[in-house]
Amino acid sequence: MSEIKAKGYLSPLSEEAKTSKWAYIKEWLCSTDAKRIGVLYLAFATFMGIFGGVLSILIRIELAQHGTVLFEDPSTYNALPGLHATAMIFFFIIPAFTGVANFVVPIQIGAPDMAFPRLNLAAFWILPPAALTTFFGFFLNSLPEFGWTAYPPLSNNVYSNMIGADFWVLGLVLVGVSSTMAAINFLATIFNMRCKGMKMFQLPLFTWSLVVTSFLILAATPVLTSALLMLTFERMFPGAFHFFNPAGGGDPILYQHLFWFYSHPAVYIMILPGFGLISSVIQTFSRKHIFGYALMAWSMMAIAVLGFLVWAHHMYTTGIALEVRVGFMFLTMLIAVPTGIKIFSWLATMWGGSIKFDTPMLFALGFIAMFTIGGLSGVVLASVSVDIQLHDTYYVVAHIHYVLVAGSMMTIFAGVYYWYPKITGKMYNRFWGKVHFWITAIFLNVTFFLQHWMGVKGMPRRYYDYDPQFEWANAIASYGSYVLFIGQLIFVANLIWSWKNGEDAKANHWYGDGIHLEWFIPSPPDHHNFHEPPEWKPIVRHHEHPDQPAGLWHSYKD
Repeated sequence: MSEIKAKGYLSPLSEEAKTSKWAYIKEWLCSTDAKRIGVLYLAFATFMGIFGGVLSILIRIELAQHGTVLFEDPSTYNALPGLHATAMIFFFIIPAFTGVANFVVPIQIGAPDMAFPRLNLAAFWILPPAALTTFFGFFLNSLPEFGWTAYPPLSNNVYSNMIGADFWVLGLVLVGVSSTMAAINFLATIFNMRCKGMKMFQLPLFTWSLVVTSFLILAATPVLTSALLMLTFERMFPGAFHFFNPAGGGDPILYQHLFWFYSHPAVYIMILPGFGLISSVIQTFSRKHIFGYALMAWSMMAIAVLGFLVWAHHMYTTGIALEVRVGFMFLTMLIAVPTGIKIFSWLATMWGGSIKFDTPMLFALGFIAMFTIGGLSGVVLASVSVDIQLHDTYYVVAHIHYVLVAGSMMTIFAGVYYWYPKITGKMYNRFWGKVHFWITAIFLNVTFFLQHWMGVKGMPRRYYDYDPQFEWANAIASYGSYVLFIGQLIFVANLIWSWKNGEDAKANHWYGDGIHLEWFIPSPPDHHNFHEPPEWKPIVRHHEHPDQPAGLWHSYKD
């Protein structure tokens, strides 16, 4: 096996950029190199994650005690949960996964770049204006108060006539445009630019997850865009359009069907890349090939298909027919089967492996534990009778945070730590990486676990004030959230400091156990990734390289 021994660069700089700060910034901001665009996505997602975290802290300060604490005007508090969810879902989680994928996917499949580099850059540069548009209500003192779901009639021009609501809707439409452009680019790249000899069922599972996620985006996003445009027309021209206004013959339940037909698949848009990413981490740090590779790929496809068939479990309390609710209950419980297959596969991969507990592996293990809690609470909510009792309570808040904070955020951390040496050519501080993990794992539970109990006892979500019996539990959740937020600032500081001061990273940094193409080129990679087009050649390396376990695949040309 030969390894490239050339010094790598994230992207070669022009002579002008080496001497001029503005030329350097311009080359970063205007580069069509997928690796640089990926770093821009990650920087943007980090900023928006901090912004969304600040909003969550404001919410928890208000709820730390019953009565008025921080906001004299309840309407200001009423807008924060929806804006927090918007920031974290549309501007943190999805861009973060897109950033990691931009850097990693072309290298994993042996491509020099994305199929459409300019489209790739355009997809990113739609996001900052979209964020500014979405949250423009802060500058106008006109915050939308209808939550991240924007249900009519709360979002029509009678109950919500603020101009900030119109900007919010327009911003989400722009996010949909950006996501669609990125999905098209990923599919074109993966299907048409794979290296010679690489078949679909030889793709790394992270790349497989991007295939499935991109199809989800293309199928679901136009539905949300249509619903938002219909809402915009109804808000702008209330006398002419009555899509959701019963006074004009419209149906507000129609909006909920359209919204959740996108938004439940969107949960898997935010989780499936994490599933693929965790598969890469676990097999590297277990020194074993992933158990049940084909079944893992098929289970992702099954999750995507079933994800389109369960949207109405969010609508059990809207009066839809009992027979329909029972059908959606069955399908919702059925989706636990392919998800359980993935958890079993990860555990089977670790079984008998020589596990190394570096920071990425710790986050992978934390993800499996926390996501399992979120999945089990989801099965509870799938039951029609139980969901009717727990609907719009803090049990739902606990469930979605165990799914998204563990299922998405912890996998993002695992991926960033895992590929950080490849992205920067430097190693992060391992001690502070582990401190970040333990703060996140412990205080995620401190913040959200008791919210299951609060929901069962009847505390409603999105309320400005609450019954004093819940004050002690809310105080614990609030103090936990403060420490959890500080832990994420440690993560950001560690990565920024290490970019300049970390130790140099090797090409195959993780003990030589990385088995995909990205680990057989320099850290960071050259401008077009490979000096010569790679060729996929699967072999078993046990006899040729005794230091490597049997079953690992060499994926770079000898």
